[in-house]
Amino acid sequence: MRRADRLFQIVQALRGGRLVTAGALAEALEVSQRTIYRDIADLQASGVPVEGEAGYGYVMAEGFDLPPLMFTREEIVALVAGARLIRTWGGLKMAHAAEEALIKINAVLAEPERARAAAVQIHAIPMGDLDEKARALIDQLEIATDTRQRLELDYRDAEGTATRRIVRPLGLGFWGKVWTLFAWCETRVDFRMFRVDRIVSADAKDSFRPERGKTLEDFLAQEGDHGQRRD
Repeated sequence: MRRADRLFQIVQALRGGRLVTAGALAEALEVSQRTIYRDIADLQASGVPVEGEAGYGYVMAEGFDLPPLMFTREEIVALVAGARLIRTWGGLKMAHAAEEALIKINAVLAEPERARAAAVQIHAIPMGDLDEKARALIDQLEIATDTRQRLELDYRDAEGTATRRIVRPLGLGFWGKVWTLFAWCETRVDFRMFRVDRIVSADAKDSFRPERGKTLEDFLAQEGDHGQRRD
Protein backbone atom coordinates (compact mmCIF):
# COMPACT_ATOMS: atom_id res chain seq x y z
CA MET A 1 0.00 0.00 0.00
CA ARG A 2 1.29 3.45 -0.91
CA ARG A 3 1.98 5.76 2.00
CA ALA A 4 -0.58 8.30 0.77
CA ASP A 5 -3.24 5.58 0.74
CA ARG A 6 -2.23 4.49 4.24
CA LEU A 7 -2.55 8.03 5.61
CA PHE A 8 -5.99 8.31 4.01
CA GLN A 9 -7.03 5.01 5.65
CA ILE A 10 -5.80 6.20 9.05
CA VAL A 11 -7.85 9.39 8.75
CA GLN A 12 -10.89 7.37 7.71
CA ALA A 13 -10.46 5.00 10.68
CA LEU A 14 -10.26 7.88 13.15
CA ARG A 15 -13.17 9.92 11.77
CA GLY A 16 -15.89 8.11 13.70
CA GLY A 17 -15.00 9.62 17.08
CA ARG A 18 -13.82 6.25 18.38
CA LEU A 19 -10.55 5.72 20.21
CA VAL A 20 -8.36 3.49 18.03
CA THR A 21 -5.08 2.00 19.19
CA ALA A 22 -1.91 1.99 17.13
CA GLY A 23 -1.95 -1.81 17.38
CA ALA A 24 -5.39 -2.01 15.79
CA LEU A 25 -4.36 0.36 13.00
CA ALA A 26 -1.13 -1.57 12.41
CA GLU A 27 -3.01 -4.86 12.15
CA ALA A 28 -5.64 -3.46 9.80
CA LEU A 29 -3.06 -1.83 7.51
CA GLU A 30 -0.50 -4.66 7.80
CA VAL A 31 2.38 -2.45 8.95
CA SER A 32 4.34 -2.09 12.19
CA GLN A 33 3.20 0.05 15.12
CA ARG A 34 6.35 2.11 14.64
CA THR A 35 5.09 3.00 11.13
CA ILE A 36 1.70 4.02 12.59
CA TYR A 37 3.37 6.25 15.20
CA ARG A 38 5.39 7.95 12.45
CA ASP A 39 2.31 8.40 10.25
CA ILE A 40 0.28 9.85 13.13
CA ALA A 41 3.08 12.31 13.91
CA ASP A 42 3.19 13.39 10.27
CA LEU A 43 -0.59 13.87 10.18
CA GLN A 44 -0.47 15.97 13.33
CA ALA A 45 2.41 18.05 11.93
CA SER A 46 0.39 18.74 8.77
CA GLY A 47 -2.53 20.11 10.77
CA VAL A 48 -4.83 17.10 10.99
CA PRO A 49 -6.35 17.24 14.53
CA VAL A 50 -5.45 13.76 15.75
CA GLU A 51 -5.49 13.53 19.55
CA GLY A 52 -3.98 10.84 21.74
CA GLU A 53 -0.63 9.24 22.40
CA ALA A 54 1.32 6.01 22.03
CA GLY A 55 0.10 3.27 24.37
CA TYR A 56 -3.27 4.93 24.83
CA GLY A 57 -4.88 5.36 21.43
CA TYR A 58 -5.89 8.03 18.96
CA VAL A 59 -9.07 9.85 18.04
CA MET A 60 -9.98 12.57 15.53
CA ALA A 61 -11.11 15.91 16.92
CA GLU A 62 -14.87 16.38 16.46
CA GLY A 63 -15.94 18.31 13.38
CA PHE A 64 -12.91 17.54 11.24
CA ASP A 65 -13.53 16.30 7.74
CA LEU A 66 -11.54 15.98 4.56
CA PRO A 67 -12.22 18.74 2.04
CA PRO A 68 -14.43 17.51 -0.79
CA LEU A 69 -12.73 16.60 -4.05
CA MET A 70 -13.69 18.78 -6.98
CA PHE A 71 -13.91 17.30 -10.47
CA THR A 72 -15.32 18.54 -13.75
CA ARG A 73 -18.16 16.62 -15.36
CA GLU A 74 -15.74 15.09 -17.89
CA GLU A 75 -13.33 14.02 -15.14
CA ILE A 76 -16.14 12.32 -13.21
CA VAL A 77 -17.29 10.47 -16.33
CA ALA A 78 -13.72 9.32 -17.02
CA LEU A 79 -13.14 8.12 -13.43
CA VAL A 80 -16.45 6.29 -13.09
CA ALA A 81 -16.34 4.72 -16.56
CA GLY A 82 -12.72 3.62 -16.12
CA ALA A 83 -13.40 2.05 -12.73
CA ARG A 84 -16.45 0.21 -14.09
CA LEU A 85 -14.44 -1.17 -17.02
CA ILE A 86 -11.70 -2.49 -14.74
CA ARG A 87 -14.29 -3.86 -12.31
CA THR A 88 -15.77 -5.92 -15.16
CA TRP A 89 -12.72 -6.77 -17.29
CA GLY A 90 -9.72 -6.45 -14.97
CA GLY A 91 -8.01 -8.93 -12.68
CA LEU A 92 -9.62 -10.00 -9.42
CA LYS A 93 -7.51 -7.62 -7.33
CA MET A 94 -7.93 -4.88 -9.90
CA ALA A 95 -11.70 -5.31 -9.80
CA HIS A 96 -11.76 -5.11 -6.00
CA ALA A 97 -9.50 -2.03 -6.07
CA ALA A 98 -11.76 -0.37 -8.66
CA GLU A 99 -14.79 -0.96 -6.45
CA GLU A 100 -12.95 0.47 -3.43
CA ALA A 101 -11.82 3.46 -5.48
CA LEU A 102 -15.41 4.24 -6.46
CA ILE A 103 -16.46 4.08 -2.80
CA LYS A 104 -13.59 6.38 -1.71
CA ILE A 105 -14.23 8.89 -4.47
CA ASN A 106 -17.95 8.95 -3.67
CA ALA A 107 -17.22 9.45 0.04
CA VAL A 108 -15.25 12.67 -0.50
CA LEU A 109 -17.16 14.22 -3.40
CA ALA A 110 -19.35 17.23 -2.77
CA GLU A 111 -23.07 16.46 -3.11
CA PRO A 112 -23.54 17.82 -6.67
CA GLU A 113 -20.55 15.82 -7.92
CA ARG A 114 -21.75 12.71 -6.07
CA ALA A 115 -25.10 12.92 -7.87
CA ARG A 116 -23.27 13.49 -11.14
CA ALA A 117 -21.16 10.34 -10.60
CA ALA A 118 -24.27 8.27 -9.87
CA ALA A 119 -25.83 9.53 -13.11
CA VAL A 120 -22.99 8.37 -15.39
CA GLN A 121 -24.57 5.98 -17.90
CA ILE A 122 -21.45 4.24 -19.18
CA HIS A 123 -21.36 0.57 -18.23
CA ALA A 124 -19.15 -2.44 -18.91
CA ILE A 125 -21.23 -5.50 -19.78
CA PRO A 126 -19.77 -8.88 -18.73
CA MET A 127 -19.85 -11.39 -21.57
CA GLY A 128 -18.82 -14.49 -19.63
CA ASP A 129 -15.43 -14.82 -21.36
CA LEU A 130 -13.28 -13.85 -18.37
CA ASP A 131 -13.45 -16.45 -15.60
CA GLU A 132 -11.78 -16.18 -12.17
CA LYS A 133 -8.70 -18.13 -13.28
CA ALA A 134 -8.11 -15.73 -16.16
CA ARG A 135 -8.63 -12.72 -13.92
CA ALA A 136 -6.20 -14.11 -11.35
CA LEU A 137 -3.64 -14.56 -14.15
CA ILE A 138 -4.04 -10.91 -15.14
CA ASP A 139 -3.25 -9.91 -11.55
CA GLN A 140 -0.22 -12.21 -11.54
CA LEU A 141 1.12 -10.71 -14.77
CA GLU A 142 0.55 -7.16 -13.52
CA ILE A 143 2.43 -7.88 -10.28
CA ALA A 144 5.30 -9.55 -12.15
CA THR A 145 5.51 -6.49 -14.41
CA ASP A 146 5.56 -4.13 -11.44
CA THR A 147 8.18 -6.14 -9.52
CA ARG A 148 10.28 -6.93 -12.64
CA GLN A 149 10.06 -10.68 -12.21
CA ARG A 150 10.90 -13.08 -15.02
CA LEU A 151 8.21 -15.57 -15.94
CA GLU A 152 8.30 -18.97 -17.59
CA LEU A 153 5.20 -19.18 -19.75
CA ASP A 154 3.44 -22.32 -20.91
CA TYR A 155 1.87 -20.85 -24.05
CA ARG A 156 -0.39 -22.02 -26.89
CA ASP A 157 -0.35 -20.11 -30.17
CA ALA A 158 -3.31 -19.62 -32.54
CA GLU A 159 -2.84 -23.14 -33.96
CA GLY A 160 -2.63 -24.68 -30.49
CA THR A 161 1.12 -25.37 -30.69
CA ALA A 162 2.67 -25.49 -27.23
CA THR A 163 5.84 -23.56 -26.36
CA ARG A 164 7.63 -22.58 -23.19
CA ARG A 165 9.15 -19.14 -23.02
CA ILE A 166 11.25 -17.22 -20.51
CA VAL A 167 10.06 -13.61 -20.67
CA ARG A 168 10.53 -10.26 -19.02
CA PRO A 169 7.01 -8.83 -18.56
CA LEU A 170 6.91 -5.17 -19.56
CA GLY A 171 3.22 -4.23 -19.59
CA LEU A 172 -0.35 -5.23 -20.33
CA GLY A 173 -2.70 -4.04 -23.05
CA PHE A 174 -6.46 -4.45 -23.30
CA TRP A 175 -7.98 -4.79 -26.78
CA GLY A 176 -11.66 -5.09 -25.92
CA LYS A 177 -12.21 -8.53 -24.26
CA VAL A 178 -8.61 -9.59 -25.05
CA TRP A 179 -5.65 -8.85 -22.76
CA THR A 180 -2.11 -8.96 -24.15
CA LEU A 181 1.20 -9.23 -22.32
CA PHE A 182 4.00 -7.08 -23.74
CA ALA A 183 7.32 -8.77 -23.02
CA TRP A 184 10.95 -9.19 -23.93
CA CYS A 185 11.20 -12.87 -24.84
CA GLU A 186 14.56 -14.27 -23.77
CA THR A 187 13.84 -17.46 -25.71
CA ARG A 188 13.38 -15.58 -29.02
CA VAL A 189 15.69 -12.67 -28.07
CA ASP A 190 13.11 -10.15 -29.24
CA PHE A 191 9.94 -8.36 -28.19
CA ARG A 192 6.77 -10.40 -28.24
CA MET A 193 3.08 -9.93 -27.47
CA PHE A 194 1.32 -12.86 -25.80
CA ARG A 195 -2.45 -13.16 -25.64
CA VAL A 196 -3.29 -13.75 -22.00
CA ASP A 197 -6.11 -16.17 -22.87
CA ARG A 198 -3.51 -18.45 -24.49
CA ILE A 199 -1.20 -18.52 -21.46
CA VAL A 200 -1.74 -21.88 -19.76
CA SER A 201 0.53 -21.11 -16.80
CA ALA A 202 3.07 -18.52 -15.69
CA ASP A 203 5.76 -19.59 -13.24
CA ALA A 204 7.70 -16.91 -11.39
CA LYS A 205 11.47 -16.90 -11.77
CA ASP A 206 14.19 -14.49 -10.63
CA SER A 207 14.04 -10.72 -10.93
CA PHE A 208 15.56 -8.67 -13.75
CA ARG A 209 16.88 -5.17 -14.22
CA PRO A 210 15.83 -2.91 -17.08
CA GLU A 211 18.32 -2.92 -19.96
CA ARG A 212 18.62 -0.48 -22.81
CA GLY A 213 16.83 -1.82 -25.87
CA LYS A 214 14.63 -4.17 -23.82
CA THR A 215 12.22 -1.78 -22.07
CA LEU A 216 8.56 -0.98 -22.65
CA GLU A 217 9.56 2.37 -24.11
CA ASP A 218 11.80 0.59 -26.63
CA PHE A 219 8.99 -1.80 -27.48
CA LEU A 220 6.47 0.99 -28.03
CA ALA A 221 8.89 2.96 -30.17
CA GLN A 222 9.62 -0.09 -32.31
CA GLU A 223 5.94 -1.01 -32.46
CA GLY A 224 5.14 2.45 -33.74
CA ASP A 225 7.77 2.14 -36.44
CA HIS A 226 6.84 -1.19 -38.02
CA GLY A 227 4.83 -3.39 -35.65
CA GLN A 228 5.87 -6.45 -33.68
CA ARG A 229 5.36 -10.15 -34.10
CA ARG A 230 2.65 -11.65 -31.94
CA ASP A 231 2.70 -15.16 -30.52
